[in-house]
Amino acid sequence: MKTISLISQLIIPLFILLTILYGCIKRVRVYDCFVSGAKEGVGVVIRIFPYLLAIFVAVKAFQSSGAFEFIQGLLQGVLEILQIPMDVVSIALIKPLSGSASLGVFTNIVKTSGPDSLATRISAVIMGSAETTFYVLAVYLGAVGIKRTRYLIPVCVIADLVGIIIAVGIVKLFS
Repeated sequence: MKTISLISQLIIPLFILLTILYGCIKRVRVYDCFVSGAKEGVGVVIRIFPYLLAIFVAVKAFQSSGAFEFIQGLLQGVLEILQIPMDVVSIALIKPLSGSASLGVFTNIVKTSGPDSLATRISAVIMGSAETTFYVLAVYLGAVGIKRTRYLIPVCVIADLVGIIIAVGIVKLFS
């Protein structure tokens, strides 16, 4: 166990050191390249900031507007018939919007339902297998300047929905 801990503490500094040494061997001006990359990074942050701000505002608006509770209410009957815990809807709705918000929801599910409950297991599979779709779309599309998405968002939402249904099915199959 001490060996693994030592390796994990040294891996990043060793990687940085090896990168610098490789650059020196290849006669690359490592510091100048680093500064140049940092300058480009600032430009990328400035370009994608409006998209990030928009997605964060959308997540907060979704949570504060009552839409979240409304959707849960609509699905309650179907979930009871399928014996799927209501908490799963929370994680399924939030995960495509925000990773940090879904982590908070997941932590709450574990605390309230218990670590070995069906809700926690399904939520864990969704957390590990789903993507923060709208965040990723905002960052990547914003970074490269794509404005017209056409079918991209509907396809991503359908993929999220299919992934969530598969996660629920797999967990229920093995429970």
